[in-house]
Amino acid sequence: MKQLILTFAILYCLNTNAQKQIFDITTYTAPKGWKKQTTESAAQFSKEDAAKGTYCMITLMKSIPGTSNSKENFDAAWETVVKEMVTVSAAPEMQPSTKEEEWEVQSGYAPFESDGNKGIALLVTTSGYQKMVNILILTNTDVYEKEVTAFLESISFKKQQEAVKETKKIATPPSATNGFAFTTTNFDDGWKSVEKEDWVEVTKGNIQVLLHYPKDGTIFPADPEPLTNAAWNILVAPRYSNLRNYKTAYITTYNRPYLGFGNATNNTTGKEVFVLLFRQGQTGWLEVITPDKNTFIQYFKFDPDQIKWDSESELLKPLANMTSYNKFAVAASDFKGIWTSDFTGMQQLYNVYTGQYAGMNTNQSSETFEFSGNTYKWKLLVVSGMVGSMKYANPKSEGKFSVLNNWKVHFSMIETRARTYHAYFSCIKGARILWLLDADYPGSGIYTGYGKK
Repeated sequence: MKQLILTFAILYCLNTNAQKQIFDITTYTAPKGWKKQTTESAAQFSKEDAAKGTYCMITLMKSIPGTSNSKENFDAAWETVVKEMVTVSAAPEMQPSTKEEEWEVQSGYAPFESDGNKGIALLVTTSGYQKMVNILILTNTDVYEKEVTAFLESISFKKQQEAVKETKKIATPPSATNGFAFTTTNFDDGWKSVEKEDWVEVTKGNIQVLLHYPKDGTIFPADPEPLTNAAWNILVAPRYSNLRNYKTAYITTYNRPYLGFGNATNNTTGKEVFVLLFRQGQTGWLEVITPDKNTFIQYFKFDPDQIKWDSESELLKPLANMTSYNKFAVAASDFKGIWTSDFTGMQQLYNVYTGQYAGMNTNQSSETFEFSGNTYKWKLLVVSGMVGSMKYANPKSEGKFSVLNNWKVHFSMIETRARTYHAYFSCIKGARILWLLDADYPGSGIYTGYGKK
């Protein structure tokens, strides 16, 4: 099995010959005789031998925005693609990267096991032009080696000029063209948030918190201390000097918290301050700046010097909750354009009695709002069920919308009825994310996020 994966990884290359089929920005030759399922977010090919209990599944995914660091893109995809589909028993074993023109390929594999059924998960991530394309291969045999290799060798991408054009479209900040009505929020508890170029600045009295936007090199697989040090050097260090008493700390719990802190001189004001850098779970880094450590302790109710790897994480809740202040009101003029939200969830199934592979269940959806003036068009594409017998639904609606008290949006018709959503914006570098939650049926209270095309 290991030799099989090594062969896959080494033979993967960027073929520039014309191909028969196109998915998103990828052209390819489909393996003959394999079952094919295509949605807006992925093209999937599968083949199995029920009698022998062998199978192979290839999932070619739609391109998504990426960074200029191909390994960083691979690591992010491994966490969000591989680990959400299967349970791997080890970190990925990386293969030598390859590069052609501006496209760079990173690949790695790891074994997985479910109910006694063992297999290999191979992820191939291709990065270029601020995009990445992921291909996931799941198999428990080398029988399909030639077919998988032929598929990988057939992969090519749109011409450079086309890819660059699409990247520019994604990277164009909405605020640079349309602007947003609200860039400041005054919260009832006294905190004030202001949108800045590289962070959201949150202030109250003599406490300042910077909610940093995601940045290359600040989040990657590493032990707590190297990761925190790297983030500190990129996000914090350039604005300070004379760093003293610097330490790092962490807690071994779910959504592990990371902390780095010390005393330093603010290069702009010349004042001595206490600075603490913090991140937990999937949130970005936040930076707390206070006149001294005692001020920090008085407000956040814990001493960072006393944090131990097995400390109670409840102590950090007030600090972690600061990320909720990246929140801004909405205006009707902010919605102009197309906003989308995509979701993909997959389950590998095995027979509880025989341990043989029983197929894959997938749930995928793509929701789109297109706004113009005070009108909108809405559509939802849903694909669900077992691979090979998928069910599709594609409801659509259109009508008029209005903004209520700057924190709600009312639609005249969504699917079967009028709907009102709680709404707000959060900021990222050069753009915003729109968050909506059905006001009549809030359910778990989890908002759905939409990005602007």
